[in-house]
Amino acid sequence: MRHRIAVVGSGPAGLTFARVLYRHGRAVTVLERDSARDARPPGGTLDLHAGLGQLALEKAGLTADFQTLSRPEGQAMRILSPDGTVLRDWRPGPEERANPEIDRGQLRDLLLGPLDVQWGRGVTQVVPGARGGARIVFADGRQETYDLVVGADGAWSRVRSAVSPVTPHYTGVTSVETSLDDVDRRHPDLARLIGDGSLAVYGVNRALVAQRNSGGHVKVYAQFRAPLDRQEVDAETETVRSSLLALFDGWAAPVLELLHHGTAFIHRPLYVLPVSHTWPHTPGVTLLGDAAHLMPPLGAGANLAMLEGAELAESLATDPDDLNDAVRSFEQRMWARATRWAQLTTAGLERLVSPDPAQALALFDEVQPS
Repeated sequence: MRHRIAVVGSGPAGLTFARVLYRHGRAVTVLERDSARDARPPGGTLDLHAGLGQLALEKAGLTADFQTLSRPEGQAMRILSPDGTVLRDWRPGPEERANPEIDRGQLRDLLLGPLDVQWGRGVTQVVPGARGGARIVFADGRQETYDLVVGADGAWSRVRSAVSPVTPHYTGVTSVETSLDDVDRRHPDLARLIGDGSLAVYGVNRALVAQRNSGGHVKVYAQFRAPLDRQEVDAETETVRSSLLALFDGWAAPVLELLHHGTAFIHRPLYVLPVSHTWPHTPGVTLLGDAAHLMPPLGAGANLAMLEGAELAESLATDPDDLNDAVRSFEQRMWARATRWAQLTTAGLERLVSPDPAQALALFDEVQPS
């Protein structure tokens, strides 16, 4: 029996789910509120872990393409103290491919491949049916019914409310993002400071992180603890720059150059769902990725989302007649694994943006011994 399946959201979770189903010859409708694939910037870079994101790409038959696009050298990590002292300078060996980097835009295009995405299809509500299946209500008022609706629509998921009343809560940490372009030519000193991968500087309740993307593009993240009501979210660029420079006053001049040269600033308060977020199994609806288990952005979220998408797709493709049981079994596996990672990342954020900067260095040594 062929079921009518829709996935809401064309991020890593939704596209991996659709791509693995496509590989198994199964039809799926991908619904995305953005008007086109390039309607907004795709974001920074991701490290795809062996056994998680890389395994998902293997299930999608995309390993060779990923290896061509990825940057193993991007695994490098340099940690400085606020006065500029180099505390750690880890560089991957020539065969190290545990967590190679890939730009989000490159990953999106790789996963899109032959998929037919319905762009500009904003979803406002999903209503489970009394006997299974679910009805999607679109922003334009139209409605469609599917045997299964998969919510892969991120932190502020519109699908989530069909199965859970829970909404994300603020962690107390905000990240302000800026970027530098053509860094090797325009800012060679900063390029050398950052190296091939990431640079991190940890202070009291604040941190600066710079991360290389491809093509000489660098993303910079200023992270700090602050109440939501004290943030200049809509302030002009120079106002935000001045506030950040004041916040990091006294740090080494080369480190502060990351803020001096930033082109624009975007506030991103970090929200999470409860560590053990689950919901009563609801025939016709399920969730993936941030829609299911939003956690601090410490490298696990996209990896988990992709593997979940691949595993759910495989379950539906190999046992297509019993849709409900396949989803129920998948949810149990997802919840157990996501809870472990949510605990790790929640504890990790507490140590990375901490009153004691030594906690951040200790965490690095536990994860990647120097």
